[in-house]
Amino acid sequence: ETDDFGYIINTGAQKTAHTGSLFFNEPTIANGANGAQIVTFTIQSNDGKSVTHEYTLPASDYMIDAAIKVSGAQQLFTGGSANLQWNYTVLPQQDDLKYERQQSNLCFSEEGNYDFNRAEAGTQKDFEKPTNWVALKQQFFSAALLSKGGTFSSGNAQVTAKPDSIKQLLAANVNMKVPIQGNTAVIPVQWYYGPNDYTVLRGYDNNLYQMVDLGSGMFAFVKYINRWVIMPVFDFLASFISNFGWVIALLTLFIRLVTAPLTYSSYLSGAKMKALRPELDGLKKKFGDDQQGYAMEQMKLFREAGVNPLGGCIPALLQIPIFFALYSFFNSAISLRDQSFLWADDLSRYDTIATLPFSIPFGFGDHISLFTLTAVITSFLISIYNMSMTPQTQDNPALKYMPYIFPFILLFIFNRLPSALTWYYTVSNVITLGLQFVIQNYIINHDKILAQIEQKRKQPKAKSKWAERYAQLMETQKKMQEMKDRNKK
Repeated sequence: ETDDFGYIINTGAQKTAHTGSLFFNEPTIANGANGAQIVTFTIQSNDGKSVTHEYTLPASDYMIDAAIKVSGAQQLFTGGSANLQWNYTVLPQQDDLKYERQQSNLCFSEEGNYDFNRAEAGTQKDFEKPTNWVALKQQFFSAALLSKGGTFSSGNAQVTAKPDSIKQLLAANVNMKVPIQGNTAVIPVQWYYGPNDYTVLRGYDNNLYQMVDLGSGMFAFVKYINRWVIMPVFDFLASFISNFGWVIALLTLFIRLVTAPLTYSSYLSGAKMKALRPELDGLKKKFGDDQQGYAMEQMKLFREAGVNPLGGCIPALLQIPIFFALYSFFNSAISLRDQSFLWADDLSRYDTIATLPFSIPFGFGDHISLFTLTAVITSFLISIYNMSMTPQTQDNPALKYMPYIFPFILLFIFNRLPSALTWYYTVSNVITLGLQFVIQNYIINHDKILAQIEQKRKQPKAKSKWAERYAQLMETQKKMQEMKDRNKK
């Protein structure tokens, strides 16, 4: 690991030197407040110019305070500013180097606004606005250079790590400018070397906590689900349960209880669709290849029976933001690092029950995750159950087999993801299977549903504007198809 810091100063007529190559006096060490130690390095010229580096090392904190004190600043610095140079290289901290690289970013805060770039070799960021801090973020740890109580006026950062290096996860050269006023200057800076722990970072008076990726990109909104729901519940459960695997299981149960009303409405809609299956099968036989005629009669049947064919989609749509919230959370939760559960050695990374002598493409990798298999198998069982409950209204083979194809796709998506996420998915699927069995067999009265459907069909129906427009559209398409058929004859 390399961590170099310094800057260029004028040492004579048209001569310069980097402070990293200069010999400072032996450091002095003094005791500071709260058990901190103050380490001071000084270098002084014969003509009275001096440079002092004062570091305050806390007893129990991740933030290092530093003060660069310069006497004769107008002569030592050119252009009225100091160009601080920080070169940082870090070794991998996780076993899966490729996945850890995907989670690594060059983070920064310009005028108090957080942003980041992917930490890929060749990535360069020019800072043209006042910048609060720059950081190199790994999956679970970060190193940051901060301007204490102010901003850097400008600067740039360039990622230099080789993409195929097994010794370096990422490296960067950071250059930040600080304006110098007067001949005696004090430049206060800070370094953060520590975990990407949301609670720890939130304790500092800057926005370093935003480095913890709780949701970004098109799913940036899920960070609010994490901050206001997932994290408080997770921390509460972890406060009295030592095993994080069971914490995740109880968190899953909590999520399913909160979404239970929508889940019940989904199953009720499925039961109504199952009750209409004989009539739908009759319509398919009646209309044969006439898809438009079948669709019109199908909508008419749903309207008469008071059935919403999309009623089962709402819980599925609700699961999407929840899944991406948990995906972000489990990828960022340092509390899961090195936490074992069942056969998984580390819940923050994938579990391995077998290592392959080759790598399977499409993201699968060279290992087999058992939690991934349990998630895929339970998803497949749910698909089989749902197919048995839902009448087939499409003849398209792709749509017919999609419920079976989806679990197979999950096999490639999940195999490299944290075992915490695949364990959550497994528990959620088991709860789904249990709820489906109990609700369909002991709570929902199918005879009563049939009676309610018949009762609604006898009631006069006021056609909605949407239904009217849809019926008109289908009627127009049917007439156009009939005209095409006549022209062919």
